Amino acid sequence: MLRLSKLTDYATVVLAHMARAPSALHTAAEVAAGTHLSATTVSKLLKAMTRAGLVKSFRGVQGGYVLARPPERISAADIIAALDGPVAITECSSGHSLCEFEGVCRTGHAWQRINRAIHRALGEISLADLSRPAGFRAPAMNLAASLGRDDAADTLK
Repeated sequence: MLRLSKLTDYATVVLAHMARAPSALHTAAEVAAGTHLSATTVSKLLKAMTRAGLVKSFRGVQGGYVLARPPERISAADIIAALDGPVAITECSSGHSLCEFEGVCRTGHAWQRINRAIHRALGEISLADLSRPAGFRAPAMNLAASLGRDDAADTLK
């Protein structure tokens, strides 16, 4: 099962909150209150996202955090990579594989293609898309086309 960590899920909530006023300076306390997450969790996430370049921090009494880029230029893939590392659904899909069977495996190439398709799909969904109201429908993704197929039956919507 592919599943994001709870911290990545929370990071998306924090960033979506900040995306409502992307150029505003947000304090950790304000973000915690607005998202109903603990102040400790929000502080931890903001520090990690600052290290990853998703937010900028400003120290001092008038300090806080602001998105480092417009919400349209922060992708779901960026958020996942910042908290969980790059998307890699199998060992051989990661950039530095340690699989002992890689030399004789017949499925690794296919899994790598699938991993690239998932990464492309995540790259097409922006923070602006993620922070839209509940009734918003995200654009349809054609993972089959990303895998090099034209089969309409394999298209995910």
